[in-house]
Amino acid sequence: MDSKYYPILIFGALALGVVLGGELNYTNQPHFLVRNNAKNKLDKLIDFIDNEYVDEVNSDSIVNLTLDKILAQLDPHSVYVPSSEQAEVAESMKGDFVGIGVNFYMYKDSVAIIKTVENGPSERAGLQAGDRILYADKTKLFGRKLPNDSLFAKLKGKKGSIIEVTVYRKSVHKKIKFKIKRGVIPIKTVDVAQLLDATTGYIKINRFAETTYDEFKTGLDELKQKGANSLVIDLRDNGGGYMEQAIAVADELLKDKQLIVFTKNKKGTIEKTFATKSGSFESGKIVVLINENSASASEILAGAIQDNDRGIIIGRRSFGKGLVQREMDFDDGSAVRLTVARYYTPTGRSIQKPYLKGNEAYFKESESRFQNGELYHKDSIKTPKTPKFKTPKGKIVYGGGGIVPDVFVPLEMEQGDENTTYLLQSGVLGQFVFEQLDRERNVFKGISFEKCMSKIDKTDLYFNSFQKYLFKNGLDLELHKNKSLIKRHIAAEFARQLFDEGKYYEIVLKDDRMIKKVLSRHSMP
Repeated sequence: MDSKYYPILIFGALALGVVLGGELNYTNQPHFLVRNNAKNKLDKLIDFIDNEYVDEVNSDSIVNLTLDKILAQLDPHSVYVPSSEQAEVAESMKGDFVGIGVNFYMYKDSVAIIKTVENGPSERAGLQAGDRILYADKTKLFGRKLPNDSLFAKLKGKKGSIIEVTVYRKSVHKKIKFKIKRGVIPIKTVDVAQLLDATTGYIKINRFAETTYDEFKTGLDELKQKGANSLVIDLRDNGGGYMEQAIAVADELLKDKQLIVFTKNKKGTIEKTFATKSGSFESGKIVVLINENSASASEILAGAIQDNDRGIIIGRRSFGKGLVQREMDFDDGSAVRLTVARYYTPTGRSIQKPYLKGNEAYFKESESRFQNGELYHKDSIKTPKTPKFKTPKGKIVYGGGGIVPDVFVPLEMEQGDENTTYLLQSGVLGQFVFEQLDRERNVFKGISFEKCMSKIDKTDLYFNSFQKYLFKNGLDLELHKNKSLIKRHIAAEFARQLFDEGKYYEIVLKDDRMIKKVLSRHSMP
């Protein structure tokens, strides 16, 4: 994909990450040699419909529907992935793609560049934030309702291939042509690695893909060189990914032969994974941040830290996904992800939440945490109190519904204001900031970070404009009761679009409740 994020679809992508971001194992593709009567029935029925049914029918769609129905009877994370989605998911998990390196979205009827990727092909060619891409070679992109996958297809291509783009530059009111050599564009899984204070490092992991361990290790090494002897790993809103990558990160933090995780399949076969001697941060203090959207691989890492008494977990109860998937690919590019095992944290607990009431109830359980008050009050957390498990130092932990943090931190929103939470996850704010910059980009041209933040913070201009923007677009949300939080996120989004991801986190973490808890004297172990 040639956009780092889609401003209006981030929350949907987050939900997809929880559904599809399970622990995957591609090394052993399953083989099936047994043909049974039920399978013969299905094959014969499809052939019968193909050959004899009175009307024309797309048998592929029937098969896809059948697969969905079958898998829906199993568990919420056994899923069929159509070829159109599988390619995009695989690309995201690979950690890079070949393209021109721009973050964009459809603004009115044009492809508007939010930002060029630093040192990427477009930046080197001279494209700028605010440019509208009118043509990709001779293909017209404006004034058309092109789906995102069509746009991506026009801008992506083979490494080293040349594409000529025609852009409209609003600041000079001119059309300009650029020839861009496509290159490999990283899709980062570590958003930032920076110091919170002189000795506390902070690493934000947004998912676990092929490059996560390498990105994490690079960030960790840099932080250690800067003097960090304590580490905060932020797994909030991390829906999971590759189990092996989470294990590799845990291995950097745990001592030799400490158990990281074990899995058990239907035959009762147990496979244990232990830390090795190679860890580079086995003695520094550790805090892991989680929330209700931290799932699967994130829970493996958090569970390994908690159960080995290696550090403390701060935040809110995690999603509760303890199922391991294996992928079976089909010739048409689609795939089935089938649950083949359960994973258990080192003390032996499964953190998988119940799913016997069906998939809809399973995913709505996360939404119910707003209503039952769990996201605001620790004593409202609904998890089984048995069985109990004990860590080496005697701490009691529980299974059956996610990782319960050692230190609870409530949601920053007022209770009953979940719509504002969804709003900040949706990407609407990023769209608003782009449109503000698009109208007054020259005002911010060449301005320092400090002056930019002062300009935004000292007035309610952008807060009031954002409130009006929501009303204008049919979102009847009153923001004043969360004014300070909204202003902080507005400033952070300006920092991201004008400067970089590091500046975004510098602002958004400044008054973050979990970060404040981390830096308080009583939080670090």
